[in-house]
Amino acid sequence: MEYHWLNQNKNKKLIVFFAGWSFDYHPFETIPAKDYDVLIFYDYSDLTIPCEIPKYEETILISWSMGVYTAYLLKDKLPDFTSKIAVNGTPYPIDNDFGIPERTFDLTLKYAESGLQGKFYENVFSDKELLEKYLENPVKRTIQNRVNELQSLNELIRSQNITYNGNFYNKAIIGDNDKIIPTKNQIKMWGNSAKIINSGHFPFYNYTSWDEICK
Repeated sequence: MEYHWLNQNKNKKLIVFFAGWSFDYHPFETIPAKDYDVLIFYDYSDLTIPCEIPKYEETILISWSMGVYTAYLLKDKLPDFTSKIAVNGTPYPIDNDFGIPERTFDLTLKYAESGLQGKFYENVFSDKELLEKYLENPVKRTIQNRVNELQSLNELIRSQNITYNGNFYNKAIIGDNDKIIPTKNQIKMWGNSAKIINSGHFPFYNYTSWDEICK
């Protein structure tokens, strides 16, 4: 696992952000942090937490996509959080009812190298304008590195038989046009308490700041 401080300005509040598969910190650098320090984790080729998470007066977890699963898997190694938010993801990343359908995931894995050259990110963003904004600050990781991460995640997910206890995440945000993890599967997972927003799989450019996501 890799980490990067998106903002470290001695604020009293911290956001710990678990990104999705294939991402790094670059696409998130343009999102203002305001009153929060923001620490991002990414690249789940192994799940060794690469740094100590400092203690703050308030610490909020935001997990996105495959990060929702990863943060839940590591919950016993993470600090206590004031709030825990799942964004377009579930603790069951490969699941016909609550995650990515198995056939869809298998095809993504099989064609990961070619998909990462364009089609995958076209599906991540809900429209061309958002995709173009991403391309101004794209992921800098090599394609092979991202393929290796997905292979590692596939092995991990299929070897772990986890059960969600229902008490970890206290808030879920779901895009109504998610082409990666079907919206209906996320709603089935989180129920009517989830907040449905007008977004594709990547909703972060819809927000003016990290602070707005927390609210």
